[in-house]
Amino acid sequence: MPTLSNKVVLITGAGRGIGAETARALAAKGSKLVLTDVDEAPLRELGLELGDDALTVVADVRDLAAMQGAVDQGIAKFGGIDLVLANAGISSYGSVLQVDPETFARVLDINVLGVFNTVRAALPSVIERKGYILIVSSLAAFAACPGLAAYNASKAGVEQFANALRLEVTYQGVGVGSAHMAWIDTPLVRDAKADLGAFREMLDVMPGPFGRTMTVDKCVDAFVDGLEGRKRKVYVPKWVGFAGRFRSILNSTVGDRALLKHVPRLLPKMDAEVAALGRSTSKRNTAL
Repeated sequence: MPTLSNKVVLITGAGRGIGAETARALAAKGSKLVLTDVDEAPLRELGLELGDDALTVVADVRDLAAMQGAVDQGIAKFGGIDLVLANAGISSYGSVLQVDPETFARVLDINVLGVFNTVRAALPSVIERKGYILIVSSLAAFAACPGLAAYNASKAGVEQFANALRLEVTYQGVGVGSAHMAWIDTPLVRDAKADLGAFREMLDVMPGPFGRTMTVDKCVDAFVDGLEGRKRKVYVPKWVGFAGRFRSILNSTVGDRALLKHVPRLLPKMDAEVAALGRSTSKRNTAL
């Protein structure tokens, strides 16, 4: 298995959560890091913690020129980009009928266009170094959740983006994978739980393991393993892979039953909570 030592890794959404913890894990393995986020304060702190082997650049994944600038700085400092973890993402709250349209569009811009901009900027160097790209999708690509339509759509979209990209660059020696996680204890999930009682209840009524929240360290271990092994698919936990194989059942009338009986109660509650908050995403995302 290839070593991660001295490999240059570009990570978006690196300021907090999975991005930050993956950066720490890769630094411990000797990787050089190019870290981007729009949240300047935690990104700067992470850079100070990791030292000279980490370059931090405040950049919005929605801005191709900004991402190109971050990549160019990384190449100037470290010589090139070997690996990419396209991790930046947010979610919105509320039904299709009630969600704020600008917030819905912002989710798609960050989660889908942001992945394109990240890959587009880094791809020439990744091709030159015959590297690898890991795009963060979700269990949501396989199984939809009411009240989170933008997130569901974006994660299904980037899975197919990864699949198309793989077909384009495999002959050039580049590997492409997509990562699919169940609920992880990240700021995104913690903010939704804090804001919405309906979201907490939704998790409680999901069948089997679908509503369980995993710790960040489990996700980081899987991401590091995926980057090192240039894996086609990364699942956290492993049962998510079985969900992917049976997605046609999950999205059938049989699969719908588990949540449909709760939607008439929980979706109006979520919409009422969103209206009371005055925002369709977390307070932190609104501030950024």
